[in-house]
Amino acid sequence: MKVLIADDNQISRVLLRNSVERWGYEVVLAANGLEAWDILAQTDAPPMAILDWVMPDITGPELCRRVRENHREPYTYILLLTSKNTKNDTVEGFEAGADDYIVKPFDDNELRMRLRAGQRIVDLQMKLMQAREELRERANKDLLTMLPNRPAIAAALEREISRCHRDSRTCGVILLDIDHFKKINDTYGHFAGDAVLRETAMRLRGNMREYDQVGRYGGEEFLVVLPNCDLEAATKQAERLRLKLYSEPMRVDGAELNVSASFGVTVSDPAEGSPDVFVRVADEALYRSKASGRNCVSTLRLEESSVALAH
Repeated sequence: MKVLIADDNQISRVLLRNSVERWGYEVVLAANGLEAWDILAQTDAPPMAILDWVMPDITGPELCRRVRENHREPYTYILLLTSKNTKNDTVEGFEAGADDYIVKPFDDNELRMRLRAGQRIVDLQMKLMQAREELRERANKDLLTMLPNRPAIAAALEREISRCHRDSRTCGVILLDIDHFKKINDTYGHFAGDAVLRETAMRLRGNMREYDQVGRYGGEEFLVVLPNCDLEAATKQAERLRLKLYSEPMRVDGAELNVSASFGVTVSDPAEGSPDVFVRVADEALYRSKASGRNCVSTLRLEESSVALAH
């Protein structure tokens, strides 16, 4: 774990560095408050800092205030090093945002114990952040296919269409539905149906650009978002995905299943339209594919759809 040592006294810096490195920490040095602030303001700042109280440019307590005002994550554990030892000084240091303090001349064992306590706090906060991110990811994931779920892919489409409106460009929208999925469940069982959904998700994700997005939109429906893509390019991509699904059987519980999907394709208008509108247009195109015998791609522009008439 990295520890920042900020002290304008060179001898004190060397003594602190030698002790802290001996205990297994990686040390980053600063000779004044301004250098320390530049280091603490970085995204990869050390999670622990030992700050001298009195330094040129920026004092230790002022550094504490700046760090706390930033509300940055992960948390920075701050230990103030001071020759002051009155109750008022202690209160001032804690009010500025310090987590602990130690009085000069410092005792090695006392400093080591205080750093160890700080490390436990930093480690706990890291675990809490990780747990929070895992919960957030689970909330945005469809746990069967591990693709973004409906709210997440809808939010991705909304963000992309907002960019399109801002930059006067278009975004391809594909809605696809696995053909005869109920028959797969009825014939082979729901576990086989789940396996088909997982394999479909894998084939879709594996045949897209890195910045394209696909999510599970419904039971056997998937929504694909293609940034900076016109209708022709989106249609070609839908055809590639259709062939990837159908050209090779899916092996499920020893059986080989020929799985196909029907595709509806549209493209966002750079000047108008909400994400929901374009999903509805893609859905109308999808139903045209179903009516045309399934396992095919149909395209539809907003101005050609019944959605435009309704508006």
